Amino acid sequence: MGFLPPDRATATEFWVVRHGESTWNVDGRYQGQTDVPLSPVGVLQAATLAERLTGLHFGAVYSSDLTRAVQTAQAVTERLAGAPPVQLNAELREINVGELSGLLVSEIKERFPEYLSALRADPWRTRRPGGESMEDLFGRSGAAFHALRERHPGERVLVFTHGGVVRVAVGLALGGVPEGAWARLSVTNTSITRVLIGAQSGTLLGFNDEAHLENLIHATEADDVLGQTP
Repeated sequence: MGFLPPDRATATEFWVVRHGESTWNVDGRYQGQTDVPLSPVGVLQAATLAERLTGLHFGAVYSSDLTRAVQTAQAVTERLAGAPPVQLNAELREINVGELSGLLVSEIKERFPEYLSALRADPWRTRRPGGESMEDLFGRSGAAFHALRERHPGERVLVFTHGGVVRVAVGLALGGVPEGAWARLSVTNTSITRVLIGAQSGTLLGFNDEAHLENLIHATEADDVLGQTP
C-alpha cells in the first residue's frame, strides 16, 4: 500500500513559526536558550506576520518561553480570532548551545576547534559544549509536539518557537530527515511551516513560507543549530 496520511479527525495541524529577528541575530552571536529580545526589524517582522494572520482561528497558541518567541507570539495573537492566550512551554526552546552562548563564529572557531570537527563528522549526535545535540533537541521538542497533539486532536494549533524546533517539526512530519539534509532546511525569521502530525504518521503541508516578508529587509536564515552565524 502507498503512504496513508494522518486522519484529520484525530491528527493535529501545527503552524510552526520561527521568532522574529533578535538583537543577537543582528550581532551574529549564538544565543540558544539565552533570553534576548527582538530587534527593531524583528518587531516589524512580527507585526507583518500579524497582519497576514489577522482573523484566523486556532484551537490554541503555544510559545517557547524565551522572550524573542513570546514577543512574536503576542504581536500575532492579538490579531487572531478571539485573541487566544499564549501558553508558554519551555520544551519548545531552542537547542541549548552551552558554552557557545554569546560567542561569534570567529570566537567559536578559535576556542572550540575539536567541537567543530566533531560537528562536521556527526551533526546529529554531536553536543554543543555543555549543551545539547540535534538528537537531544529532537527528543525534547518532539515529545512536546506529541503531547500537544494528544491535547488537541483534530484542531489547528499555532506554535511560536525557534529554527531548530521548526526542523524537528519537519522531521516528525516526514518520519525523519535524511542525515546531511538538516543543513539544507533554511528557516527564515517569522516564516510559517505547516505540518500535520498523527500518532503514527505525518505530512509536511508547507515549509518556510515567508511571503509576508517580501517587502521587508531580508530576514535572518542561519541559526544556532547548524554551526552557522545565528
